[in-house]
Amino acid sequence: MMLKQFANRTQAGCALGEELRKRSWKGPLVVIGLPRGGVPVAAEVARELRAPLDIMMVRKIGTPGHEELACGAIATPDVIIWNPRVLAAVGVAPEALEAVVEREREEMSRRERAIRSFLTPALSLQDAAVVIVDDGVATGATMKAAIKAARLQRPRQILVALPVAPTDTYAELRRENGCEVVCLTVAPVGAFGSVGSWYDDFSQVETEACRDLLEENRKNVGDQTYQEHGDSHTSDHHSM
Repeated sequence: MMLKQFANRTQAGCALGEELRKRSWKGPLVVIGLPRGGVPVAAEVARELRAPLDIMMVRKIGTPGHEELACGAIATPDVIIWNPRVLAAVGVAPEALEAVVEREREEMSRRERAIRSFLTPALSLQDAAVVIVDDGVATGATMKAAIKAARLQRPRQILVALPVAPTDTYAELRRENGCEVVCLTVAPVGAFGSVGSWYDDFSQVETEACRDLLEENRKNVGDQTYQEHGDSHTSDHHSM
């Protein structure tokens, strides 16, 4: 069966938005993009759903000596999660990573200030249907941290929307986090590679681009959530 390849993040977001537009959403709806790569994807989802767009800051905690391997993740306001399998494999205790965590918190705060320089405070997620969007996941650490942070605001519903994920992480997000997950391409673990390998153009997203997309959404939608009455779809779904 063909696995979908994406031209760029904008095209992936359009495809995700078209999939999510098939649903009927009850009550307020907010789309959350995970900076920086998830914001262009989320912007297209928000455009398709005519919904307000906001960000949630997350940062991966790299394993010492293997920084690309996530042993945990943090999210605003003060959320931290650990991957016990990775920690056990490399023989590192969370306490030994306090300096790494603090450094990532400082960088996360700096980036949020840069992106939100013109914005009013973050949108409230309380009692809203929240769609959390990224450009893809590998281990899922940052997405799990985002889900945990979103739950602190007591939303009515959390839906994770992704262009691509490996089968094991897709299953974990559904099983361990109790969220509905919409993923356009669920790739076998051995064929996954990296998130970037599923895009023709996976160039870095700059802070200015994130700001522009948020500003454009606020001008077009404002901070009023889009509402439409109808029956909500609640089953997990993915297309391949």
